[in-house]
Amino acid sequence: MSTNNTRQAAWVAIGSFFSMAVGIISPMILSRFFSVGDYGTYRQVMYVYTTLLIVFTLGLPKAYAYFLPRYPEGESKAIIGKITALFFILGVLFAVVLFAGSNVIARILGNPELALALRAFSPVPVFLLPTMGLDGIFATYRKTHFLAVYTVITKTVTVAFTVVPVILFQGDYIHAIIGFDVAAVFSFIAAFVLRSLPVKDFPHLQTSLSYKQILAFSLPLLTASLWGMLYESVNQFFISRYFGKEVFAVFSNGFAEMPFLVMVTGALSTVLLPLFSRMEKGDGLSEDMLSVWTAAVTKSTKILFPMSVFCIFMASLVMTCLYGDAYGQSAVYFQIKNLYGLFCIVPFAPVLIAMGRTRTYSNVIMFFALALTGLEFLAVSFLDSPVYIAALSAASGIAKCLVFLVIIARASSARLADMLPLRTMLAVLAASCMASVPVLLISGMLPWNKFVLLFLAILLFCGFYYMLCWVFKISYKDIAGSVLGQGKVGRFIVSLIP
Repeated sequence: MSTNNTRQAAWVAIGSFFSMAVGIISPMILSRFFSVGDYGTYRQVMYVYTTLLIVFTLGLPKAYAYFLPRYPEGESKAIIGKITALFFILGVLFAVVLFAGSNVIARILGNPELALALRAFSPVPVFLLPTMGLDGIFATYRKTHFLAVYTVITKTVTVAFTVVPVILFQGDYIHAIIGFDVAAVFSFIAAFVLRSLPVKDFPHLQTSLSYKQILAFSLPLLTASLWGMLYESVNQFFISRYFGKEVFAVFSNGFAEMPFLVMVTGALSTVLLPLFSRMEKGDGLSEDMLSVWTAAVTKSTKILFPMSVFCIFMASLVMTCLYGDAYGQSAVYFQIKNLYGLFCIVPFAPVLIAMGRTRTYSNVIMFFALALTGLEFLAVSFLDSPVYIAALSAASGIAKCLVFLVIIARASSARLADMLPLRTMLAVLAASCMASVPVLLISGMLPWNKFVLLFLAILLFCGFYYMLCWVFKISYKDIAGSVLGQGKVGRFIVSLIP
């Protein structure tokens, strides 16, 4: 990936880092103030929202990054307006479904308290759906620093409005949800202010892009999204339905999407889709695209492998520090999810969408969704442990990634060896494991406060890994140089990096 692309991805990653606030900081606080049952209800609300969100977005978040690079700049405002109008309509429909269907959803998930919580949450889609796809606008016009500003501000506000009523006023999960509603309104206003900045100097021309063309692009992605909804939600459904809200709370904390994985792959996806959309000439993964792809895989490997391996070794300490001693059992799910993360370091969707392979993308997800549903049904029928559900989900995710990799290679007449920097991947994996073993042994012998132990473990791991990078000749100069630039300070810091 070129320096400019790396810097654009870095801005997106900074924004994604603050997105982790909603995914980590809020649960860290709320899990300590709520009972396990009430916390499980709150997480079920988020589960229902994120599951149905896949359906009601209709694949439209990708439309900005797909269409804007292909049309004249003068038509950008009209294109953005049309897609935003569709999002607003879908948001209203989503809100109606949440409110009117709250009792039905509560019965399906076996939690009567969920109905009131869903009705309180129902205004959120009206305000948040029109903000979807904002990253595609900023990435298309290389203005991702605006996205970072938006994400930092809105996620900080979301965390504040969610947890403050609980901490200061002893509120319950309904108060946290109402705070989320208020934060959604703020996000809506901020999105409408910022989304016009990248195109403010462009003329306002009518666009030849029709709603029919937008839907023709998005509806195949909707099919993929529907199967994706089943695939992503089936494990949560079985655990919620058959093991109860307390087990669901423990599972959801440990088996959540790894924040740093989402941060890096989300940044890559945001930058790669408009870039590949410009570069794609109908002949699969071209030489230029392959170069960008390989650089992306290499850099994400260097960033994500050490984090995932450290989390696998130190899962118990990480989970108890994040969520409290009551969630120590979340560690096994956290380990399984991090094993899965080692195989999913690059998003495949941007490449397949740019190559026009949306039907293939949908069919693969359909196959794995149906297979996973059947396997997990057998697991809850014959195996009395939610750990098997997590293991099956991770195994199918790994297989899905490998299938996508083969499909892209065949569509491009490229060899897998050309697409994967295997030597770098093995070196980083070996160094990460070797750095983690002494950290695990040392932390197990010290009877210190768990937060002090985690801080020490991170420092020790970084120190050991830094030394091993010199031994294994793993270089981070390309990443650091791209982000820090060529100033005196940047060059000095880069000189200290392997």
